[in-house]
Formats: sequence, C-alpha cells, structure tokens
Amino acid sequence: MDSSLRWNDRNGPMTSSDLDPDRTLALSYVPAARRPALAALWRLDATLGAVLAAGREPLIGRIKLAWWRDSLEKLDREGPPAEPVLQALAAHVLPGGVSGADLARMEDGWSMLCSPEPLTNSDLDLYASRRGGLGFRYAAILLGGNPGDGVEQAGEAWALIDLARRSADPADAEAALAAARLRLGPFRWPRPLRPLGMLAALARRDAEPDRPRWERQGAPGRMLRLLRHRITGY
Repeated sequence: MDSSLRWNDRNGPMTSSDLDPDRTLALSYVPAARRPALAALWRLDATLGAVLAAGREPLIGRIKLAWWRDSLEKLDREGPPAEPVLQALAAHVLPGGVSGADLARMEDGWSMLCSPEPLTNSDLDLYASRRGGLGFRYAAILLGGNPGDGVEQAGEAWALIDLARRSADPADAEAALAAARLRLGPFRWPRPLRPLGMLAALARRDAEPDRPRWERQGAPGRMLRLLRHRITGY
C-alpha cells in the first residue's frame, strides 16, 4: 500500500502545514499568549501528515520523515534553518519546555504508516502513543496544565480516529476505530486543557456507532460540541 492511500487529505488539508478545521476552531479558544506555541506544535503534526499524503512510495516517505526527525533533534543544539515550521517551533515550543528531541519522538508514530503491510495492533499502539499520546502530552505542557495519563490516552484515541477518518483502506480504518473506542473513557478536562479536550470530545463523537461516516470537520454540529465542552469540561 502506498502512503497516500493510508493517509490522505480527503477530509482536511493535510498537504501543507495548514490545520484542519477542527483544530483551527479549538485553537481559537487558546489564550493568546499560549496560542503560537500550540499552533506551531499542531502545524508540525500537520506537516508530518502531509509527507504521507503527498507520497506514493513508502521508502520516500520514510526518508522525508527521517529528515524531519534529524532536523527536530538539531533544534536542541543549533538554530533552525530557513523552514517556517522549524522556526516557529524554535521560537515558541522549545521555550515552553518541550525539546527538539521530544518532538522528534513523534516521528516514530508517523513512520508506522509508511509500511505497505496491513497495520497490526502493535503498529496502531505505537502510532497512537507517539503521535497522539505524545502530541497531547506536549500540548498540555505548552498550555500550562498537567499532562497526566488521561490526557495521553485521549490523545491516542484522537489520533486513531483521525487515522480512521483519513485512511482509504477499510480494514485499517475499522481497526483504528476499534482501537480508539477502547481508549475513550470518561475524563473531565481542567479549564487550561479544554482546547485539547475539545478534540477528544470530537473524537468521541466520531466514534459513536450510530453516527454516519464521516461528519465534515468544522461542521455546525461539531462547533456546538466544542462550545459545550468549553463550558462543562466533558
């Protein structure tokens, strides 16, 4: 399987560092002082996804992801190159307590999607923990909250739902959806972390068995769900 089938942009703009509509809405509720850091982190995630969406050869995808991993690690010891995503990370994320080496660990999750073979449960676990779990953990740090176990588990579920939403392979999509449902437990989000909780709430909405596949990101019903979460934390 080529990586553009496993991860594609049919449900959102994943061919650049642009954010999908759900994250764009959630970002609007982040305090202005912390918004650039979270935006930079999420644009890194979008950029790594764009590597897969733009390529058909798994080997080429791995090579490009390896470049990103090396570039992120270098941020800890030298200035960023003339690349906007890396420059934003150096300016806003590293001062917030998340290192380049931390960010580089997220590449492990994305590289799992470069395999031409069907995804195993172990593949999905690694993808979920490194992309979603670490992504939510780092986001919580940048938001000034506590990145506890509930946060990382919610991040894993969100990442799996995003994979199910974007994959053109029905078997991969169903496996990711089933794995996400195992991680969607009850959790009341503290106010500083509710922009993250908004994404978790949308993942729970998408995982409902009787909901049609797939609701458009940024749709009015999703916006209302974000507002409800902002008020209640659920």
